[in-house]
This record gives sequence, C-alpha cells and structure tokens, in this order.
Amino acid sequence: MHISKLKGIGPGSAEKLADVGIKTADQLEEVGAVGAYRLLKDAFPQWTSLNALWGMQSALMETDWRELPVELKELLLAELNS
Repeated sequence: MHISKLKGIGPGSAEKLADVGIKTADQLEEVGAVGAYRLLKDAFPQWTSLNALWGMQSALMETDWRELPVELKELLLAELNS
C-alpha cells in the first residue's frame, strides 16, 4: 500500500517520506517510526518535528495520533535518544 493511503500521513509527509526512500506501508513498517523520523530529521531538519514521529507511529497502528498513549510516546522518545 502506498504511504499516502495510511491514516495520519498527509501529502506533504508522504512526499518527504518518498524523498528518503519510504514509499510503502511495508517500508515504513520495516524501518519503523523512529527510523523514518531519523531519516526525515537528517534530510529535512527544519520541517521535521515530533508530530511526524507521532503521525508515523499512529499510521502504523492505524489510529489517530492524538490517541497514542503517553507511555508509548515515552518509549519512542527513549528509542530516539538511544
């Protein structure tokens, strides 16, 4: 499935993800939200915020980003900072 079809991934995010080589849901799942966030942050440092991380994780979970549990956000941040 193309990345733009995932809930929570808008056209701008889909375009930037494609620019870093992530064009499908399977590729996002393989890299993971944190890995994809790192790629985006390296390529687009001014554009990439933690909202991108939350959006990609929620897309993988097929839920709204606002519904991500605080504990999961903390785990993602710990992984990002390791």
